[in-house]
Amino acid sequence: MTIGKVYLVGAGPGDPGLMTVRGLELLRNASVIVYDQLVNPALLEEAGTHTTRIFVGKKAGRHCIAQEEINQVLIAHARAGHEVVRLKGGDPFVFGRGGEEAEALAEADIPFEIIPGVSSAVAVPAYAGIPLTHRNYASSFAVVTGHEARKPNSSVDWAKLATAADTLVILMGLGNLPIIVKKLIAHGRPPHTPVAVICSGTTSEQESVIGTLADIVEKSALLEPPALIVVGDVVSLADKLKWFIPNSDHQPVYGRDPAREPARA
Repeated sequence: MTIGKVYLVGAGPGDPGLMTVRGLELLRNASVIVYDQLVNPALLEEAGTHTTRIFVGKKAGRHCIAQEEINQVLIAHARAGHEVVRLKGGDPFVFGRGGEEAEALAEADIPFEIIPGVSSAVAVPAYAGIPLTHRNYASSFAVVTGHEARKPNSSVDWAKLATAADTLVILMGLGNLPIIVKKLIAHGRPPHTPVAVICSGTTSEQESVIGTLADIVEKSALLEPPALIVVGDVVSLADKLKWFIPNSDHQPVYGRDPAREPARA
């Protein structure tokens, strides 16, 4: 039997409109789709009626299937001759374990292709009106996982990271926010530094809380994952540049319309 192929496809951060043309084409022609928790269900509706859909969702604190098992699912279906789309939230190579899956496929001699996706690291701040760089505020940014904050032997050097870039984007960090804030202040970030916590970014459930390192833990206490944290002066532009407004019937509203907004004081 002819061996199939696995496509590691980035589904984007939530808004189905951010799916790439190439990714959508592969999705519509796949015989098997292996997908994650954060993939928008609307994308699955693009698949054919006879497509096999396999959920291997991962959510903060809960993994329904081990990574090794996911790897074996991909290999088994490709060996059975299927065209497999591994649909992953965001970009498969940005904290998506796409590199691990590609390694497993390469070692098993399974043909594969990487289809980059729009990463939440850049899209979610943009949907919240926060540019990661701006000539008057920031000329550099760094992206880091918040999972590492609690580890005693963390691979993240928080002492360097605190002041290494003008803007910090922290993924999967909501649960460790108190520790992250403490580390950043201890290593040189001023307590008055603006901070945004953005939940369910780019979706109709998007919610943003703006504060500073000094008060963001208290302000965001009721928020739930998935969430992204932005630290830096660019956050001060969020109110001025807000353009994406989820409305009451859960349909996102695109494009800023001053007529919809209350007058500024």
